[in-house]
Amino acid sequence: MKRIAGMWMTAALAAVVMSSQGAVALGTSGSLLPAGYAQERGWDAPPGELDEISRRGFHDGIEGARKDFENHRRPDVHNRDEFRHPPVHGRDRDAYRHGFERGYQVGVDHLMHGR
Repeated sequence: MKRIAGMWMTAALAAVVMSSQGAVALGTSGSLLPAGYAQERGWDAPPGELDEISRRGFHDGIEGARKDFENHRRPDVHNRDEFRHPPVHGRDRDAYRHGFERGYQVGVDHLMHGR
């Protein structure tokens, strides 16, 4: 009976560790950390506080900066058609532009200035 209980506890612990909330990640120092704890995000990942429309704008801003960089254009968010004429409904335009501008700046800082 103890053996079955021990096996059950092991299986339950493994299930918790493998679940998305209990998953572990290898930290920068090589230690195991809970997922999301001190985990490095990619430079082009949108900040968590942005809503869906702002995240879309952020992503498009990164892409706009990438296109300007690849085409050797001077970085200026106001020269991007996506910023001037957002591809969203009127009520979402400010949120999209906010995200786009943040993403564009992150892209410029990373691609053109190495930050």
